[in-house]
Amino acid sequence: MDLTRLRVLAAVAREGSVTAAARVLHYAQPSVSHHLARLEAEVGVPLLERHGRGVRLTAAGRLLAARAEEILGRVGAAREELDALVSLSAGRVRLAAFPSALATLVPDVVGRLARDHPGLGVGLVEAEPPEALDALRRGAVDVALVFEHDRSPVDVEGLRAVPVLAEELFLVRPAGPGDAGTVDRPGAGDDAVPGRDPDDAPADLAPLADAAWIAGCERCRADLVGRCERAGFTPRVAFETDDYVAVQALVASGVGVSLLPALALRAHRDPRVVAHALPGAARRVLAVTYGERPAPGAAAVVAGLVAAAR
Repeated sequence: MDLTRLRVLAAVAREGSVTAAARVLHYAQPSVSHHLARLEAEVGVPLLERHGRGVRLTAAGRLLAARAEEILGRVGAAREELDALVSLSAGRVRLAAFPSALATLVPDVVGRLARDHPGLGVGLVEAEPPEALDALRRGAVDVALVFEHDRSPVDVEGLRAVPVLAEELFLVRPAGPGDAGTVDRPGAGDDAVPGRDPDDAPADLAPLADAAWIAGCERCRADLVGRCERAGFTPRVAFETDDYVAVQALVASGVGVSLLPALALRAHRDPRVVAHALPGAARRVLAVTYGERPAPGAAAVVAGLVAAAR
């Protein structure tokens, strides 16, 4: 299959018509139609069908258009990797990361790269783990910084994942007199890095069986529910938001309690709440790249993230 024809098909799918695709690609409309006809001949199945005065993609056309986006993304990434082999003096690395990492780990990495490799540009995209990994597979980004819980691991099949951080989890509740803004790490020093949960770790949640809870994304909510169930109860989730600033404000108002990871508390700290570490509880942060040998720019970003986490 010719890459130019795949690019034409992807543009038709993305823009919704042959005319719009021709305009975006700066092709004449007959040239777009010619490429589509040749592509149909190459694959041996109809990709377009008449619909009113225009055309629309068949099921085969939609399938191939989706694969074309991924193929073209990988070809583009390969070109960038080859260019980057020369040096880190030019080029651009695209990083997708979740919000609390963008506010904590990422600025340190971007600043370090700007000092050490001033010709290397860094593009940033805010994305939750599933969206970040999808962008990586499509070639839209070069590095995906993601997190996973025991009950909701991320799918990194065919990708290269480097551990960055075991991120401590905290129970966040309204502050009482004298403890506003404190962080309690029972049984561990400030520099301790938690690992997986011991069997009895969720016992700290048992006294909150009747509390209202504030949950985050689908993966974080699954982790919250799992921890509460292991403590002997099913949490009553009263509010749902991914915004860690809003979570702390809701907790401070007294309407519920929540679990937040360390990076969220480092990115924003509401003085009206208190955070208690859950013994041994953590979520894993991973830097993911495509292929076994990432391009030098992507490798520099991954190394920077690991260093920043330390």
